[in-house]
Amino acid sequence: MDENRVEGATRDIGGKVQDAVGGLTGDAATQLRGKANQAAGQAQNLYGQAIDGVSGFAREEPLTALLTALGVGVLLGFVIARR
Repeated sequence: MDENRVEGATRDIGGKVQDAVGGLTGDAATQLRGKANQAAGQAQNLYGQAIDGVSGFAREEPLTALLTALGVGVLLGFVIARR
């Protein structure tokens, strides 16, 4: 499991707590920071899930992963060269 998944989940939960504390105290800035931390935590968790998926795919299908990476590299080379 990628560490980004754990850190993202932790940040999401911390943001929910921060949002709730801001709501209870009437502090809009704390609430806003809490919502921002929730969004950042969810994005980090999704990133970790994507990393886990790609890593698993590369372990299960190494040749396909290598050829895919080669194809993406060639396409990026063409796009960059055309500029």
